[in-house]
Amino acid sequence: MTDMNIPATADRTPGALAQIRAFFLPHRIVMLALALSGVAAMVLTMDWSWLPQFMPRLWGGLLMTLYMLFGSVILGFLLAVPLGLVQVVGPRPLRWLATGFCTVIRGTPLLLQLWLFYYGLGSLFAQYPEIRETWMWPYLRQAWPYGLLALTISFAAYEGEVMRGAFAGVPHGELEAAHAFGMPRTKVFTRVWLPRAVHRALPTLTGEIILQLKSTPLVATVAVADLYAIVTRVRQATLLTYEPLLLLVAIYLCLSAILIAGLRWLENRVPSGH
Repeated sequence: MTDMNIPATADRTPGALAQIRAFFLPHRIVMLALALSGVAAMVLTMDWSWLPQFMPRLWGGLLMTLYMLFGSVILGFLLAVPLGLVQVVGPRPLRWLATGFCTVIRGTPLLLQLWLFYYGLGSLFAQYPEIRETWMWPYLRQAWPYGLLALTISFAAYEGEVMRGAFAGVPHGELEAAHAFGMPRTKVFTRVWLPRAVHRALPTLTGEIILQLKSTPLVATVAVADLYAIVTRVRQATLLTYEPLLLLVAIYLCLSAILIAGLRWLENRVPSGH
């Protein structure tokens, strides 16, 4: 039993040592030293006395940003899967609709879409007493549903094209082999085609999620109290320019680093099927 465990441990050790050595490469040490020096200079030379007073609002803005990010990514990906699938194997009318949807959404600015939803649908819903008397009106009168809707549709359009290429890129022989084993179509899709397509799309999905994070500040233009909106209010209240903005940069960099690390870990954990 002991002899069988030794090779597995030995196989893992070189990989771990290689990762540690790669982290301590000279250029990375220099970059880390510069980053730490910059952080120390900002902490020691700038005015951060306002931070405890606005910390609860900043936490609330951070939670709203994360809600917009993960809500739009999850809902958008659920829409992107059928959008990509229809463009590959769907009937021609549905294929045209899906292609047209992705083309229009990707060809227009996200800010314009956000304003159309908020100022268009928002004012339209308010004109109908039947809508104002329903349980949905307390939510529809707020700004965040329209921000979430715009971000979701935008992510679905971009990721729908990614999933179209991922579905089309799965080797046809794998699907034929699954059918030869007697799998029904639904099981072929859930057990073979979808997992292989998702694995192929994961590298691109990482970049799309980071771009989605950088798109969330746009919701502040329709009065959603996200992190960017709170920092803007802090600047107006304290008459400070650099400190709130540098804090915002640091938070977005930390969020991006966490997302990249988590998605790369997920990419390595998902089997490739080879």
